[in-house]
Amino acid sequence: MCVSLSRLPIAARRFAARRFGAGALAAVAAIAWGAAAPDHSGVPGVVIAHSPKSTRVFLGSAGIAILPDGTYLAKHDEFGPGSTERASAVTRVYRSADRGATWAPSSRIDGLFWATVFAHRGAVYLMGTTAGHRHGHCVIRRSTDGGRTWTEPNDERHGRLFPDISYHTAPVPVVVHQGRIWRAMEDEKGGTKWGLMFRAFMLSVPEDADLLVAANWTASNALPHDPAYLGGRFGGWLEGNAVVDPAGRIVNVLRVDHRALPEKAAIIRISADGREATFDPARDFVDLPGGCKKFVIRPDPRDGRYWTLVNAVLPAHRDGNVERIRNAAVLMSSTDLRAWTPHHLALYHANTASHGFQYLDWQFDGDDLVVAARTAFDDGIGGADNQHNSNYLTFHRLERFRRHVGDRVELAQP
Repeated sequence: MCVSLSRLPIAARRFAARRFGAGALAAVAAIAWGAAAPDHSGVPGVVIAHSPKSTRVFLGSAGIAILPDGTYLAKHDEFGPGSTERASAVTRVYRSADRGATWAPSSRIDGLFWATVFAHRGAVYLMGTTAGHRHGHCVIRRSTDGGRTWTEPNDERHGRLFPDISYHTAPVPVVVHQGRIWRAMEDEKGGTKWGLMFRAFMLSVPEDADLLVAANWTASNALPHDPAYLGGRFGGWLEGNAVVDPAGRIVNVLRVDHRALPEKAAIIRISADGREATFDPARDFVDLPGGCKKFVIRPDPRDGRYWTLVNAVLPAHRDGNVERIRNAAVLMSSTDLRAWTPHHLALYHANTASHGFQYLDWQFDGDDLVVAARTAFDDGIGGADNQHNSNYLTFHRLERFRRHVGDRVELAQP
């Protein structure tokens, strides 16, 4: 049966689409007209949100935060030809009061993309851009009611951090260190081609300042792409992680578009005042399995060991397109940010074309890691458009993750 959304009552269409998104709109249509409903039973983890590929609205930028009262917040944005990402992107926030077992919609934000969600001094913040490539202001929004309502970044005193547009980022760590909050970012002023146009920089602000006031923030210089790096195979850097290195200095650890094994990350050094970023290509490219895709690095509050969840390439898939192999989520750790050990295969599907567990954001929760994933998976109504154009936001718990420190996972070799 062909389902016509236009034949649904207008009130039902408007309510479902605005409150719950394109996935809910399709579900309302399916119920009303007897079409096949989505089947989430095979999806790993807990389904937070779903959008059928028929909507042409895909779910991106998975993010997660734990509030001081124990509430979890998760979020995604909407991208793809059915979305409004180029004009005023949509982000949706969900909350869980039972440690991720169940989720409910909390808010819809118009004009927010690629955002990190984080808690600070009794408030919750979302920091990202207003729209997609070439169209977005760099902005930050604040909620004082647990993520239900948010400020509007109308000007430089209310969350618009730069007057111009064309900024880029992802849900990456926000770090408090030596009295300042640190958060990596990119602009898109290094050219016109994806990857090559990204220039990496670091933002910081005093931790007791008003985070919505642009004048309180300091930006480092922006480092551009250099075509000579990695023997001419450097496609750009992006989606950087603010991390405190073993010497106590802030660094920016970035995804590197290097589409060959071994995959790479880049470590940019940031001055103590946050104004200068420097990079030495001879020593600051490091091997990082999964480094060609977005990752998050955080130090363990117990012993300082660095952990990450990456889309590393397994031996069975070594001959594929490295950048689009996102079907495995591998838990890894390091003591120095340079040598990484793969410990545990947390999520996996054998199909690389239409399955992915990507843009994994996560937090420490006692002995566990709690994870939000941008997931492409079977849904009983056609599945994901492809591994990149994901149809789910899912939640996962890696219980007692530290027990895997002695384990090893075999990865693809060059």
